[in-house]
Amino acid sequence: MVKPVEWRNGKLRFMDQTKLPVEEVYVETDDPMLVASALKRLAIRGAPLIGIAAAYGVALAAQRLSGQNGKSELTVLHKAFTSLAATRPTAINLFWALSRQRRVMEALKGEPVEQLQSALLAEARRIHQEDEAMCTRIGELGEPLLPNAACVLTHCNTGFLATGGSGTAQSIILRAWKQSRLKHVYVDETRPLLQGARLTAWELQKLGIPCTLITDNTAAFLMQRGMINVAVVGADRIAQNGDTANKVGTYNVAVLAHHHSIPFYVAAPSSSVDFEMPDGKMIPIEQRAEEEVVRFGGRRVAPENVNVYSPAFDITPCSLITAIITEKGVAMPPFVDALKGETAHLKPELSNR
Repeated sequence: MVKPVEWRNGKLRFMDQTKLPVEEVYVETDDPMLVASALKRLAIRGAPLIGIAAAYGVALAAQRLSGQNGKSELTVLHKAFTSLAATRPTAINLFWALSRQRRVMEALKGEPVEQLQSALLAEARRIHQEDEAMCTRIGELGEPLLPNAACVLTHCNTGFLATGGSGTAQSIILRAWKQSRLKHVYVDETRPLLQGARLTAWELQKLGIPCTLITDNTAAFLMQRGMINVAVVGADRIAQNGDTANKVGTYNVAVLAHHHSIPFYVAAPSSSVDFEMPDGKMIPIEQRAEEEVVRFGGRRVAPENVNVYSPAFDITPCSLITAIITEKGVAMPPFVDALKGETAHLKPELSNR
């Protein structure tokens, strides 16, 4: 399986996902600012992978410390934290991973710099390994929810390019395929940056899973014709009540699924749940550059000086979500209790085989 992010000999090696599907280009760097830039321009993307890469970015910054200048050297780390935190405001995994690294740094104040370097790298690797395990568990818990001969609609990208393992929503899809319970996957192209077309379709082909690419506005027609019987998506941030921020267009899918009585599942690691956010109204929504909308394939496709509104994410209300699948279990409504992990609401054994 492709490794979108990997630590190698004191450097971070990552796939530049902006080059897919035409080229598989890898970059190696020891510069944490280059990692921040890669996050900003979506060369590294996907909420879990954003957190992993940010953790490694802090480890890279620590490698630049010589241990000779005390407080002045720690400004290097603080600069890395600030730059990485400013890249993607919606993905809560980013701040979760940076918080873990900050706790390591604070616990080792006054200790030899070599100890700090080792500990920050170890924590980044731990975050990476934990995400791989979480992906596997999400697949195990989510697969039984799918109907037999599942015809799945998915939106954006939730596979190994977006995580430290087999994916979130895509982990469920992959396991269903291996269990001979998946019939087909319909992949929304996901405008304006085509993560579905460029990334998810590419991943599914690599995995040998049958898929069909559709334009975002084709999903309703396929549901109307009975060609889709379940929708599974990822999440960049989940509020206490279950409101979910995900790639713009996800709300559309949820509304369509509700109208056609099709289950709509959200799959994400528990680190994507923001318990400080009571509902989705206050989740910060990243705004993208107008160039991503007015240009397509290097050509301008809109008039000069036209106004553009380009949110990277939208909010799906919890009332439209059938269940939220994390590595801790299958959370059913009411999500306020379920996402806190109360055993009465976690149902990992839930199945409609």
